[in-house]
Amino acid sequence: MDTVTALGLIAGSLTTLSFAPQVARAWRTRSTADLSLAMLIIFLAGVLLWLAYGVVRGDVAIIAANAVTAALIGTLLSIKTKNG
Repeated sequence: MDTVTALGLIAGSLTTLSFAPQVARAWRTRSTADLSLAMLIIFLAGVLLWLAYGVVRGDVAIIAANAVTAALIGTLLSIKTKNG
């Protein structure tokens, strides 16, 4: 693995993992009242576009980070729609 890919994987991991505490809290409390539905949807759209970009470029760091981020945002959206 080259240095640029390693840098991308570390950066992607840190930004992706920043969502983990929010998902854990929402999962535990079943509350997402403080999260904007519009923000989550717009952010998910952007993440999915970054994922597509990563696939087109064949960039594993972009693909991995955005796939996991999309799953975390999807979890938040699921909790939000189920629990208001």
